[in-house]
Amino acid sequence: MHRRHIPAAAAAAALLVPAQALAQPAAAGRLQAIQSAGRIRIGTTGDFNPMSFRDPATRSYRGHQIEAAEQLARDMGVRAEFVATDWRTLISGLQADQYDVVFTGTSMSVARALAASFTIPWGRTGFIPLTTRRNAARFANWDSLNQRGVTLATNLGTTMEQFVQQALPAATLRRVESPARDWQELLGGRVDATMSTVIEAAFLTREYPDLVALFTDQPRNPIPMAFMAPLQDPVFLNFLNAWVTIRLASGFFAELGQKWGVSA
Repeated sequence: MHRRHIPAAAAAAALLVPAQALAQPAAAGRLQAIQSAGRIRIGTTGDFNPMSFRDPATRSYRGHQIEAAEQLARDMGVRAEFVATDWRTLISGLQADQYDVVFTGTSMSVARALAASFTIPWGRTGFIPLTTRRNAARFANWDSLNQRGVTLATNLGTTMEQFVQQALPAATLRRVESPARDWQELLGGRVDATMSTVIEAAFLTREYPDLVALFTDQPRNPIPMAFMAPLQDPVFLNFLNAWVTIRLASGFFAELGQKWGVSA
């Protein structure tokens, strides 16, 4: 009886050993491929000033996240190659191997974490509404947004979209698909308010004097911000985590935040 089972067990063990032996090289593949190619592919949206945006004159990418990505590339001894994406396809682009990592100002969420890996956070943000000056008096508090007859815009695929669905269910949600932006709907008078991050709201209210940030002393949904990488690549994620830790300790992210007006 025992003799009949031994060959089967041995065969199963023989099949497992090669799989285990191959697991480590497979996991290390992306990091090795980046070093071999001499470039790291960075997915970025180019529509989130001051995090990632295109210079109108040169059409090149600029911003907090762009400089962070360029620093990562220098530290690795490779060049940064920026790949255009949008909020709706951030994760599918990672899954399709269109880029190696996302640097565009992503905040962490459970839904995203189910489909992509996050590095340790480099900073934090929170959500505040934006409206126009003529509508500002209409909204006295957060509850005044959660009303029938109020239309809020967010970009499709963002954590702001999820927040409005969950926290302000009585309002009408208008999803805006990239490359259009939710605040453009607000400037055009097609919505009553948008949900923005503290980071982007500070830029937009400087750039467009008709826009007003509401409840700046009461931001909601404090949330970590981190870079995104593919799932099932522990070697690459471990490297990225080490890099973020080193650069946080060096003061790099504090200096970068000061330059771009981003509080980390």
